[in-house]
Amino acid sequence: MSQLQHNREHLLHLLHAHQREHGFISDEAIVVIAKRLELPRAQVESVAEFYSFFSRTPHGKFDILFSNCTSCGDRSLMQRLCLLLHVEQGVMRDDGRASISETSCIGMCDHGASALINDRPMTGIDEHRIEAMTELIEAEVVVDEWPSEWFEVNDNVRCAGLLLSESFESGAALKMVTVEGVEPALEKIKHSELRGRGGAGFNTAQKWQFCREAVGDAHYVICNADEGEPGTFKDRVLLRSHADAIFEGMTLCARVIGAKQGFIYLRGEYRYLLEHLESRLEARRNRGLLGNRVLGVEGFDFDIGIVMGAGAYISGEESALIESMEQKPGHPRIRPPFPVTHGYLGQPTVVNNVETLAAAAMIVTHDDHWFNGVGTEQSHGTKLLSVSGDCTRPGIYEHPFGISIRQLLDQCGAEDVQAVQVGGPAGRLVHPSHFDHQIAFEDVATGGSFMIYNHSRDLLVVILNFTRFFRHESCGFCTPCRVGTTLLNNGMEKICAGHGTVHDLDEMKRTALIVNRRSHCGLGVTAPNAIIDGLKYFPELFEAKLLSRDMEPEFDLDASLAEARRLSNRDDAEAHL
Repeated sequence: MSQLQHNREHLLHLLHAHQREHGFISDEAIVVIAKRLELPRAQVESVAEFYSFFSRTPHGKFDILFSNCTSCGDRSLMQRLCLLLHVEQGVMRDDGRASISETSCIGMCDHGASALINDRPMTGIDEHRIEAMTELIEAEVVVDEWPSEWFEVNDNVRCAGLLLSESFESGAALKMVTVEGVEPALEKIKHSELRGRGGAGFNTAQKWQFCREAVGDAHYVICNADEGEPGTFKDRVLLRSHADAIFEGMTLCARVIGAKQGFIYLRGEYRYLLEHLESRLEARRNRGLLGNRVLGVEGFDFDIGIVMGAGAYISGEESALIESMEQKPGHPRIRPPFPVTHGYLGQPTVVNNVETLAAAAMIVTHDDHWFNGVGTEQSHGTKLLSVSGDCTRPGIYEHPFGISIRQLLDQCGAEDVQAVQVGGPAGRLVHPSHFDHQIAFEDVATGGSFMIYNHSRDLLVVILNFTRFFRHESCGFCTPCRVGTTLLNNGMEKICAGHGTVHDLDEMKRTALIVNRRSHCGLGVTAPNAIIDGLKYFPELFEAKLLSRDMEPEFDLDASLAEARRLSNRDDAEAHL
C-alpha cells in the first residue's frame, strides 16, 4: 500500500473525513467504513466512541472546543460565547450553526486562552474576540475568512541551545552514515548517552540495538508526536520549524535497525500542521532522502507516513499508540513483551519522541563530545522546556540539564511564585523550598512541561483541574484507574466546595496510593501525583477548606427536605432531621 493510500484508508482518517463532511459519525457510516476496510463493525464502533474528537451525535457548522488547561484555557470565555450564541455546552444549536464544548490542553499554553474551531487553533482569545466571533458565526462567515491574526501560532523560542540554535542540513546525517557506515553512527549515539526526551528517559542507543537484534518479518520506526501532557508544546515547535531533523532521525534509525517503513503519530490537536509535514516529506522524497534506494544506497528503502490521532491522551503511551495505529482503541498493552520485539503489527518497533529523534540526527553530524559535553553526570545534553503560566515571557527554553528551577523562574520573569508543576499533571508539584533543585533525570525529571502558579491562583482549583483531566482521560481499561480517578476527583470537588473533612483527606490518601500502585499503565500511576504532592507540601491549603466536624455525609438528608418544609409551611424542630 502506498503512503498516500495508507494515509487515506486508515480508520482514524476515514472517521475524521466523514465527521468533517456530515458533522458526526452515524450508524450507517460505521457500517460503510467497516465494510470498506474489512474490519468488524464492533471494532469501528469502539474506535469512534473511544476518541474524544469523534462524535456520534451532530455537531454544528462551527464546532468550537475551548481548552480547559490551566495555561491555555479560560472557562469564563467559553461560557460567555455560549451565552451570546444561545448555545448549551455540549449540545448543537437548534439551527445546526454552532456547537461549543471543552477539551484538554491543545498545546497553545504560550499563547493565552485558546480553542480549536473546525480543527484550527485560535489563540489569544479575549472578551473582544468572543464578541467578534459571535458576529462572524451569526453571519455564517466561513472560518477561512476570519482575521488571519487570530490563528497565528508562533514558536516563542526564548532561549536556544544545541538543538534550536543550529540550522540542520537535510541529509547531513544520512550522508555521513553512507560514508562512515552504520556502526560508527550507532556508536556516536551510544557515546552521547542520549536518553528518551518524552519523560521515561530510556537509553536511545540501547533501544535501537534491542530492536535491531530482534527477529521479525519487518522492523518499524514510529515518531511519537502525540504531545498530550498539559503545559507541553515543545514538540509543536520542532514539528513546525525543525521537521527535517525529526524525519532525518527517523530515517537514521531505520538504517540502523533495518526498517523500510516509518510513521509519525501526530496528535489530533496539531492537525493544522499536517499539510506542512506532508510537504516536507514530499521534498525529502524528491531529494532522494526517502523512498527507494535512499541516497542511492542499494537495499536502503524507507518511507514515512503520518497517522493522525483523534484526541486521546493515553495514546501518548507507546503501546497504546501502537494499538491506535493498528486501528483499535488506544488501550495500553500488557508488557512484556515490549515494542522493540513485539510492536506494530507484532513486529520489532522503535518508538521515539520527537525531540529524541531530532537530537539523534544532530548527534551523528557532530563529534562525540558535542552532546555529552554539556549537562550533568547522569543527564547529558540539553532539554527543551515548555514554560507557561504566571510569567512575563512564556515560551520555549532550551537549557543544558542541571539548570535549577529558580534559575528558570528568574529567566522567564516569574514573580511571587506559589508553586511550579514540572512535567505536567503527571509530573511533580514543586514547593518554593525546592526551587534550587535541578532539571535532570536524577533530580526533577520532566518531559518538558513547566507550569508556573503565583499567589493569585487557588492552588486547590489547579489540583482539581488535574484530577478532572485524569478522570476524563482514563481509558477505562483497569479498575484502579477507572474508578480511582473518579473518586479522587470527587474528593477534590468536595474539598474545594468547603464540605470536606479530615476523613475525606485520609480517604484521598488511601485512594491515591491504590491508583498509584495498582494501575495498569503510567497514566494511572501518575494520576494522583498532584494530590499526593499537594497534601505533602501544601497541607495548610487543604486544612483551610475543611469543616470542623469529623465527617460530612455525601448526601444531606435534612437539606433535601427543605422544599417539603416550604410547601407544608413548617419549620419547627420536628420538621428537621
